[in-house]
Amino acid sequence: MNVKRISQLKAIDRLLTIMDELREDCPWDKKQTFQSLRHLTIEETYELSEALIENDIDEIKNELGDVLLHIIFYAKIGSENKAFDIGDVANAIAEKLIQRHPHIYGDVEVNNEDDVKKNWEQLKLKEGNKSVLSGVPKSLPSMVMASRLQDKAAGIGFDWEDIQGVKEKIKEEFRELEAEIIKNDKERITAELGDVFFSLVNYARFLGVNPDDALVSTNNRFRSRFAGMEQLATSQGLKLNELTPQQWEILWQNAKKQLN
Repeated sequence: MNVKRISQLKAIDRLLTIMDELREDCPWDKKQTFQSLRHLTIEETYELSEALIENDIDEIKNELGDVLLHIIFYAKIGSENKAFDIGDVANAIAEKLIQRHPHIYGDVEVNNEDDVKKNWEQLKLKEGNKSVLSGVPKSLPSMVMASRLQDKAAGIGFDWEDIQGVKEKIKEEFRELEAEIIKNDKERITAELGDVFFSLVNYARFLGVNPDDALVSTNNRFRSRFAGMEQLATSQGLKLNELTPQQWEILWQNAKKQLN
């Protein structure tokens, strides 16, 4: 075993020891349960996501530490309940990785990434999953869920032959949405608008773009440009709630120029 690996194992052992001590001596840590930690874990995951989006290496390291702490915490509670410990957690994922990579640990041959994904989904079904889509949590954000559902379905061949079919589907969904708008049926408008969004997510997949990343980027640009407009309006002595559409447009274009 090389020196670096020994150092890494010592660091994990140190964290496990600290968790033992906190569960023994800290009033707050002693009270925590699976349920009480859940919302905190979600928060930490979003903070890690933000660091990844910003590509802030120091923050990525820090937020990974927070997420790792939660994994250790859950494993400690599981150990106290005599259900599982961190060794069980690590061994379970290790076994899963070996089983689902027969092209590395077995005699299966693959030609590309798509073959790997198809094998992965087929193996999950053999392991007892009732549906290819059963592994997609229903609590995921809607756009992320749509992307994952489409990835899973495409992984076993349920997919468009080419991007042209996806583009035609988007046009079809827009026509259906317009028809429901004319009827002013809010329930059907909601359903058809959802279909438009779903089709656009599929289009992003064919373009090789993560739709959530694309929307996050747009949200950030809008936030920055709007803040720029506010600064420009203030510098010109303008009140935002009294601006005309023409004034808004001028401010928007000027804010875009500043940022570019």
